[in-house]
Amino acid sequence: MIILDKPYVSDFLIDTICKNQIPVLKTSLSKTLFSEKETTLLSDDEAVKLVNNQKIVYTNSENAIAWISKNLSKTELPKQIELFKNKGKFRTLVSKMFPSFYYKKVAYKNLKDIDLDSLPIPFVVKPNVGFFSLGVHIVKTLDEWHTVLEALAIEIQSANAIYPLEVMNATEFIIETFIEGEEYAIDCYFNSEGKPVILNVMEHQFSSNADVSDRLYFTSTTLIKKLKPKILEFLIQLNTLAGLTNFPLHIEIRINKGKIIPIEGNPMRFGGWCTTADLAYHAFGFNPYLYFFEQKEPNWDVIIERQDDSFYSVIILNNATEYSASQIESFDYNKLKNSFEKTLELRKVDYHKFPVFGFLFTKTSKNNFKELATILGSDLKDFIIVRS
Repeated sequence: MIILDKPYVSDFLIDTICKNQIPVLKTSLSKTLFSEKETTLLSDDEAVKLVNNQKIVYTNSENAIAWISKNLSKTELPKQIELFKNKGKFRTLVSKMFPSFYYKKVAYKNLKDIDLDSLPIPFVVKPNVGFFSLGVHIVKTLDEWHTVLEALAIEIQSANAIYPLEVMNATEFIIETFIEGEEYAIDCYFNSEGKPVILNVMEHQFSSNADVSDRLYFTSTTLIKKLKPKILEFLIQLNTLAGLTNFPLHIEIRINKGKIIPIEGNPMRFGGWCTTADLAYHAFGFNPYLYFFEQKEPNWDVIIERQDDSFYSVIILNNATEYSASQIESFDYNKLKNSFEKTLELRKVDYHKFPVFGFLFTKTSKNNFKELATILGSDLKDFIIVRS
């Protein structure tokens, strides 16, 4: 069963559901996407019965967590989701693997009074329940703290107007050690026996040491070949603590001096806004949604030996222009597409409702990484027209 919710359902996921007759929870959103002829729309009672019969559940959006918490309280799912969605509980879970890692949970109202001398420098502050890098800041000097607090006040007000509390709750924050090293995102699932199955590995690059945005993720066969064994070993260790079965997960890590340290995990889905799972299809030709439901594993041994070793990327066009949506007349999507060697898919987003212009999927040859570096550092002002 799939639970669909806002903010976005991709055509690829919709097509996957229809072609494979995957049952979907009947909601106000799903009724606008499917007719009863296209797939089975389940009532709340039917959906609960299906899950209780140990059927597999996937959600495209963390907005669906509220329904799961309310209707599936007799299953293990709400507790398992909380292990990852609540960053404090996640840090407690993995502390057995990383006993020296510093983290502290603080109420938002108490952040201004915290004893800064007791904190490790640099450190990261982020919402205990959050999404999309909202409210995440790196603090490298104590002098930056007051500026960060001012920025948080603005970001929280904006985020609370967009996302429900189950997705973004800024009443509590986590302060933790800043993790050095290269950052990666992993789409995976734990099968009916608890075995981890890797569906994608992406490098998450940043424009600077201070950048915490989600602008660029890319994958390649070289990246998979290099990291798959190490990541698989880490996921096995993680599940000895979490005890997950039939559970999809998008998890972010950093690797420093060969050691994996987890940043956070996003439960019951792959990348948000149907991004990273759809990227795997563009890059490697298999369908991650079907692989999860059918308990299949990609044949990575064959995939990594193919001739194509291009960079396959998802570019998140966050509004970094310094102009508010109301000040922007339009965004030039054609100019954006023409800036890349090969555009695979463009998804436009109403930037008046969300702080992004859209999502771009691209294929870039190995000798042309400069086009990705350029968009990574862009404030996107070259693509907008400002109201006069």
